[in-house]
Amino acid sequence: MNFNTKVIHGGQHHESATGSVNVPVFLTSTFAQKSPGVHSGYEYSRAANPTRQALEDSLASIENGARGLAFGSGLAAIDCVLKLLNPGDEVIAVDDLYGGTYRMFTRLFEKYQLKFTFVNFDDVSKIADVITDKTKLIWVETPTNPLMKLVDIKAVVEIAKGKDILVAVDNTFATPYLQRPIDLGADIVMHSATKYLGGHSDVIAGALVAKDAELGEKLHFIQFASGGILGPHDSYLVLRGIKTLALRVQRHSENGMAVAKYLETHPAVAQVIYPGLESHPQYELAKAQMKDFGGMVSFTFKSGKKEDAIKFLEKVKVFTLAESLGGVESLANHPALMTHASIPAEKRTELGITDDLVRLSVGIEDAEDLIADLERAFS
Repeated sequence: MNFNTKVIHGGQHHESATGSVNVPVFLTSTFAQKSPGVHSGYEYSRAANPTRQALEDSLASIENGARGLAFGSGLAAIDCVLKLLNPGDEVIAVDDLYGGTYRMFTRLFEKYQLKFTFVNFDDVSKIADVITDKTKLIWVETPTNPLMKLVDIKAVVEIAKGKDILVAVDNTFATPYLQRPIDLGADIVMHSATKYLGGHSDVIAGALVAKDAELGEKLHFIQFASGGILGPHDSYLVLRGIKTLALRVQRHSENGMAVAKYLETHPAVAQVIYPGLESHPQYELAKAQMKDFGGMVSFTFKSGKKEDAIKFLEKVKVFTLAESLGGVESLANHPALMTHASIPAEKRTELGITDDLVRLSVGIEDAEDLIADLERAFS
């Protein structure tokens, strides 16, 4: 199947008892057995639930993986990946991480004797410089949050090849419509399914897709044993969102480009960070690795003042000042005070997350209305 067909039909089956086209929401904790240990494939909903199974099969299909898993949040999915590791293992991660991922790495898992090394992946050769015999995982975000840096997934995979190192990619910003890391060699794909996969700002969810069945079974055991599963109703909402993923992300990308080009010409703006602009330092990689460029745009002010960013964010009307991203509605965010506040100020400065940085999640409204809203907010 091609992608637009996969998001609707990939891994899906009509419900066997009634022929229902949509998967029912199976609100049950347990399942009747014919004899002790003899059942129809379902025993207890923490292990498997038909609604969640339909979502997990869809996730595997659209990412071209062997096994999909659905979790109660994106962070629960990341937690599952880290539980593959043992005390003393080392993780190399891209330095420009989502704040919640950085918080989990440094404030939760470091105390269990995992070591995290944060590296600027602009030059992937720097990864090889810090690999040791204890390195077991390379954690990638591309594009990154909020600085829209790109990571060459194929190059990272090549560095890890033959070294017993897993490569995991947070594909939240790109979505499988724009980028499929498993096709580029990655072992695990992670999504905050709250964002583009769900797409309507009405659910908190996470997802993993494993490249091969053996790794998928290991992740499933951790999911089952730790219990961070996604409930059946939320699974239904994400599955419904996936059915329009291609249409939505195409529109997000069109609007993202329109907004980025508008910002690039505005006299109050110092820098626009969007992979689809030729001014982006990794524009050629974006063209090679992604189908289009998505709906996430960041920018800074020529004044460099936090006050100007706050004033701008208080004046937007069509854009909503809120955390999160990837919904049909446009959102505006101040990373230093909101999504990345958990990162120490000195670390934010080192990364380039300045106090005048604004991150936009460009929705699927009419681009003319979005640009008019930005123009009013600058005035």
